Amino acid sequence: MELITILNRCHRFRGFVYQHASFSADKKSIEVTVRPRKGSAAVCSRCHLPAPGYDHLVERRFEFIPLWGFLVFLLYTMRRVDCRRCGVVAVEEVPWGDGKRTLTRAYMLFLARWARRLSWKETAESFRTSWDKVFDAVEHVVTFGLEHRTLGQIDAIGVDEIQYAKGHKYLTLVYQIDLDVTRLLWVGKERTIESFQGFFSMIGDEVASKIVFVCSDMWEPYLKVIREKCSEALHILDRFHIVAKMNKALDEVRAGESRRMAMEGRTPVLKKSRWLLLKREENLGSSEEFVGRFRLGQLAK
Repeated sequence: MELITILNRCHRFRGFVYQHASFSADKKSIEVTVRPRKGSAAVCSRCHLPAPGYDHLVERRFEFIPLWGFLVFLLYTMRRVDCRRCGVVAVEEVPWGDGKRTLTRAYMLFLARWARRLSWKETAESFRTSWDKVFDAVEHVVTFGLEHRTLGQIDAIGVDEIQYAKGHKYLTLVYQIDLDVTRLLWVGKERTIESFQGFFSMIGDEVASKIVFVCSDMWEPYLKVIREKCSEALHILDRFHIVAKMNKALDEVRAGESRRMAMEGRTPVLKKSRWLLLKREENLGSSEEFVGRFRLGQLAK
């Protein structure tokens, strides 16, 4: 089976023909020449409608999905059109490319899908490309998705932060966590009030007013924005942070009481009892549990 036959089965473009496929001069890549189909009109890249031809530019190389370890390039001589609707001479629109990008749409989607499974560096190394091209592919796919995304009704959201670099560099992440929809809605730089407010500016007051549940940790900037923007929603706090706050308060009370008892000349029964009070009963060892029950019995007197 010839390569052109495979391409026609997988990526056939109306109005264009795969004319010839051959190895490059250094035998490290495959070059596929593309030409317009006879009688097909070029399409204006501005209004996306057919327009009469004007002239031709130099041949361009578009990077396609690698095949059997070989890089694959589509070679095409771009046409310019005299578009009377736009009133300009513009470069034609081609279905496999996007503007001045050298990567084909199919290759950008291919890299972006692999970048979900591997790191961008590993993706670039696996397919003999550069980190910048992987970044460009991911950016293109994300931009396309955002432009064509329909928010609809959002019942529940989750807010969290992720550290992306050393030195307390964070991103704020907002997810939709409805029963039938789980998706990332928004990413904001840093974890400030201003960055989180950017999410609500994006969805608008009407969508925000219909949110029923909000899940977050106890980071104060998040709490403040949630009180302001989702005052009617049920706010569910992260259990880990609630337990941490309770343990901190308990430890502060224990330390304060221990100091007070020492000043009053009483028996320091609270001394060395921090972990007996903070640990769960099932996490105490047998000896710790025995001592703990004895010490707690003394405290209860």
